[in-house]
Amino acid sequence: MEVSDWLTPKGMARLGCALLLAVSVGSATATAQEVESSVDVLGVDQAVQLALANNRNLKIVSLDLDKSEEKLAAEKTRRLPAFSTYAFGSQLLQPISFTVQAGQFGTYPGIGQIPATNTNITTPSQPTAYIFATASQPLLTLYKINLHIRGQQLSVEQAAQKVREERISIVDDVRQAYYSIVEIQNAIDACVASIKQYKELDRITAQYVAEQVALKSENLEVKAKLADEEYKLLQYQDKLASAKENLNNLLGRDINTQFRAENVTTLSPLEEDLPAAQATALARHPKVKEAEITVRQADNARRQAKSQYLPDLGVSFHYLSPFGVEFVPTNVMGLGLEFNWEPFDWGRRKHDVNEKVMAVEQSKLGLDDTKAQILINVDNQFRSLQEARVAVGVATAKKESSSEKLREVTNQYEQKTALLRDVLQQQSAVEGANADYNQAMASFWTAKANFQKAIGSD
Repeated sequence: MEVSDWLTPKGMARLGCALLLAVSVGSATATAQEVESSVDVLGVDQAVQLALANNRNLKIVSLDLDKSEEKLAAEKTRRLPAFSTYAFGSQLLQPISFTVQAGQFGTYPGIGQIPATNTNITTPSQPTAYIFATASQPLLTLYKINLHIRGQQLSVEQAAQKVREERISIVDDVRQAYYSIVEIQNAIDACVASIKQYKELDRITAQYVAEQVALKSENLEVKAKLADEEYKLLQYQDKLASAKENLNNLLGRDINTQFRAENVTTLSPLEEDLPAAQATALARHPKVKEAEITVRQADNARRQAKSQYLPDLGVSFHYLSPFGVEFVPTNVMGLGLEFNWEPFDWGRRKHDVNEKVMAVEQSKLGLDDTKAQILINVDNQFRSLQEARVAVGVATAKKESSSEKLREVTNQYEQKTALLRDVLQQQSAVEGANADYNQAMASFWTAKANFQKAIGSD
C-alpha cells in the first residue's frame, strides 16, 4: 500500500486497527520475552537423550527385540533332554476277553500242558488307564538344533538393528524439530530488532513532524511498518509455540514444557573428515549391519539344508503302564537309541542346498550394493554440509554489513543528513539479509542432521 493510501479515511481506519494490534502484540511480546528469559536452555544432545529415554515408538520397537530374545531362550531349551507324559483314562464299553489255549506255554515232563485246559481271561467293563512316558536326549540331532538356534540368534541381531534404525530415525526427527525451533527463534530475534529500529524511527519522525521538518505521512508510514513487523512477530511466536509442542511430544514429556533452544553451528571432527565419516558409516550404519546379518542368515540356511543329509539320532527312555487290564504287565520300560534317516529323496536335498547357495551369493551382492549406496549418501551429505557451512559464512557477512549500514544511515537521518526513504530502504535490505541468514542457517542445520543420519549416528 502506498503512503497516499494511508491518508484516506479508510486507510486511517486500517492504520488505527494496526496500531491497536501493535499495542496488544507489544504487550504480549514483552510478556513472552520475560517468560523466554526465565526458562531453561535445552541443548540438542540433551533433547536427543530425552527422546531416546522416553519416546513411545522406540519403546514399542524395543519390546519386539525383547520378544525375539525370549524366543531365542525358548529355542535353546531344545538342546536339553525332553520329557513327555501321556495318560489316557477310560471306561471300557465292553469286556476285553481272550482265550489261552491248552499247552499255549508248552508241555513239561511231570507237569503236563500249561495251561492244562483252555483258559478264558476277561477284563470286565470297568475303568482303565494307560500311562506312557518318555525321556529323550538328542545326540547327532544337536548339530541341526544348534544351526536352528544360530538362525534365531541372527534374527535377534537383526531385531537389534531395527531398534537402532528406529533410534536413528527418532534422533533425526528430534534434531530436525530442534533446528526448526532455533530457526524460528532467530527469526523472532531479527523481528524484535526490526521492531526496535522502527520504534526509534517512529520517535525520530514524530519529533520531526512536531518540528515541521517531516510530513505526517512519513510518520504514518513508519507506524504502519512497525505494526506489520509486530504482526509478523505474533505469527512467529505462534509458530514457535507449535514447534515446541511438537518437540516436547517427541521427547515424551508434557507438551507445555517451556524451554529455549541453543544456536550451535560448530562441526564435529567427523563432519570435517570424509574418509573417517565413510569408515564410521560402514562400521556403524544399521543398513550395513542388516545386510551383513542377511549374508550370515543365508549361509546358516545353506548349512541347515546340508544338515538334512544327516540322520536324527538320540537316546530315549520309554515307560508304559496299563491299569485295570488283566493279564498284561503293569510296568514296561526300555532304554535305547532312536534313529531316523531318509536314505533316498530323489535329489530334493541337493536342489534345496543349491537354492541356498544362490541365496548366499544374492545376499553378498546385496551387501556390496548397500555399502556403495551408504558411501554415496555420506559423500553427498558431506558436500552439502560443507556448502551450507560456507553459505552461512556468506550470509553472516552480508547480515553484519547491512546492519552496520543501517546504523550509519539511521544516524545520518537523526542528524538530518539523510532521508527517511534511505533508512527504510536500508531497513528492507537488513530484513532481506536476516531472511537470507535464517535460510542459510536452516539449510546448514538440515544438512548437519542429514549427515549425522547418513553415518548412522544415534
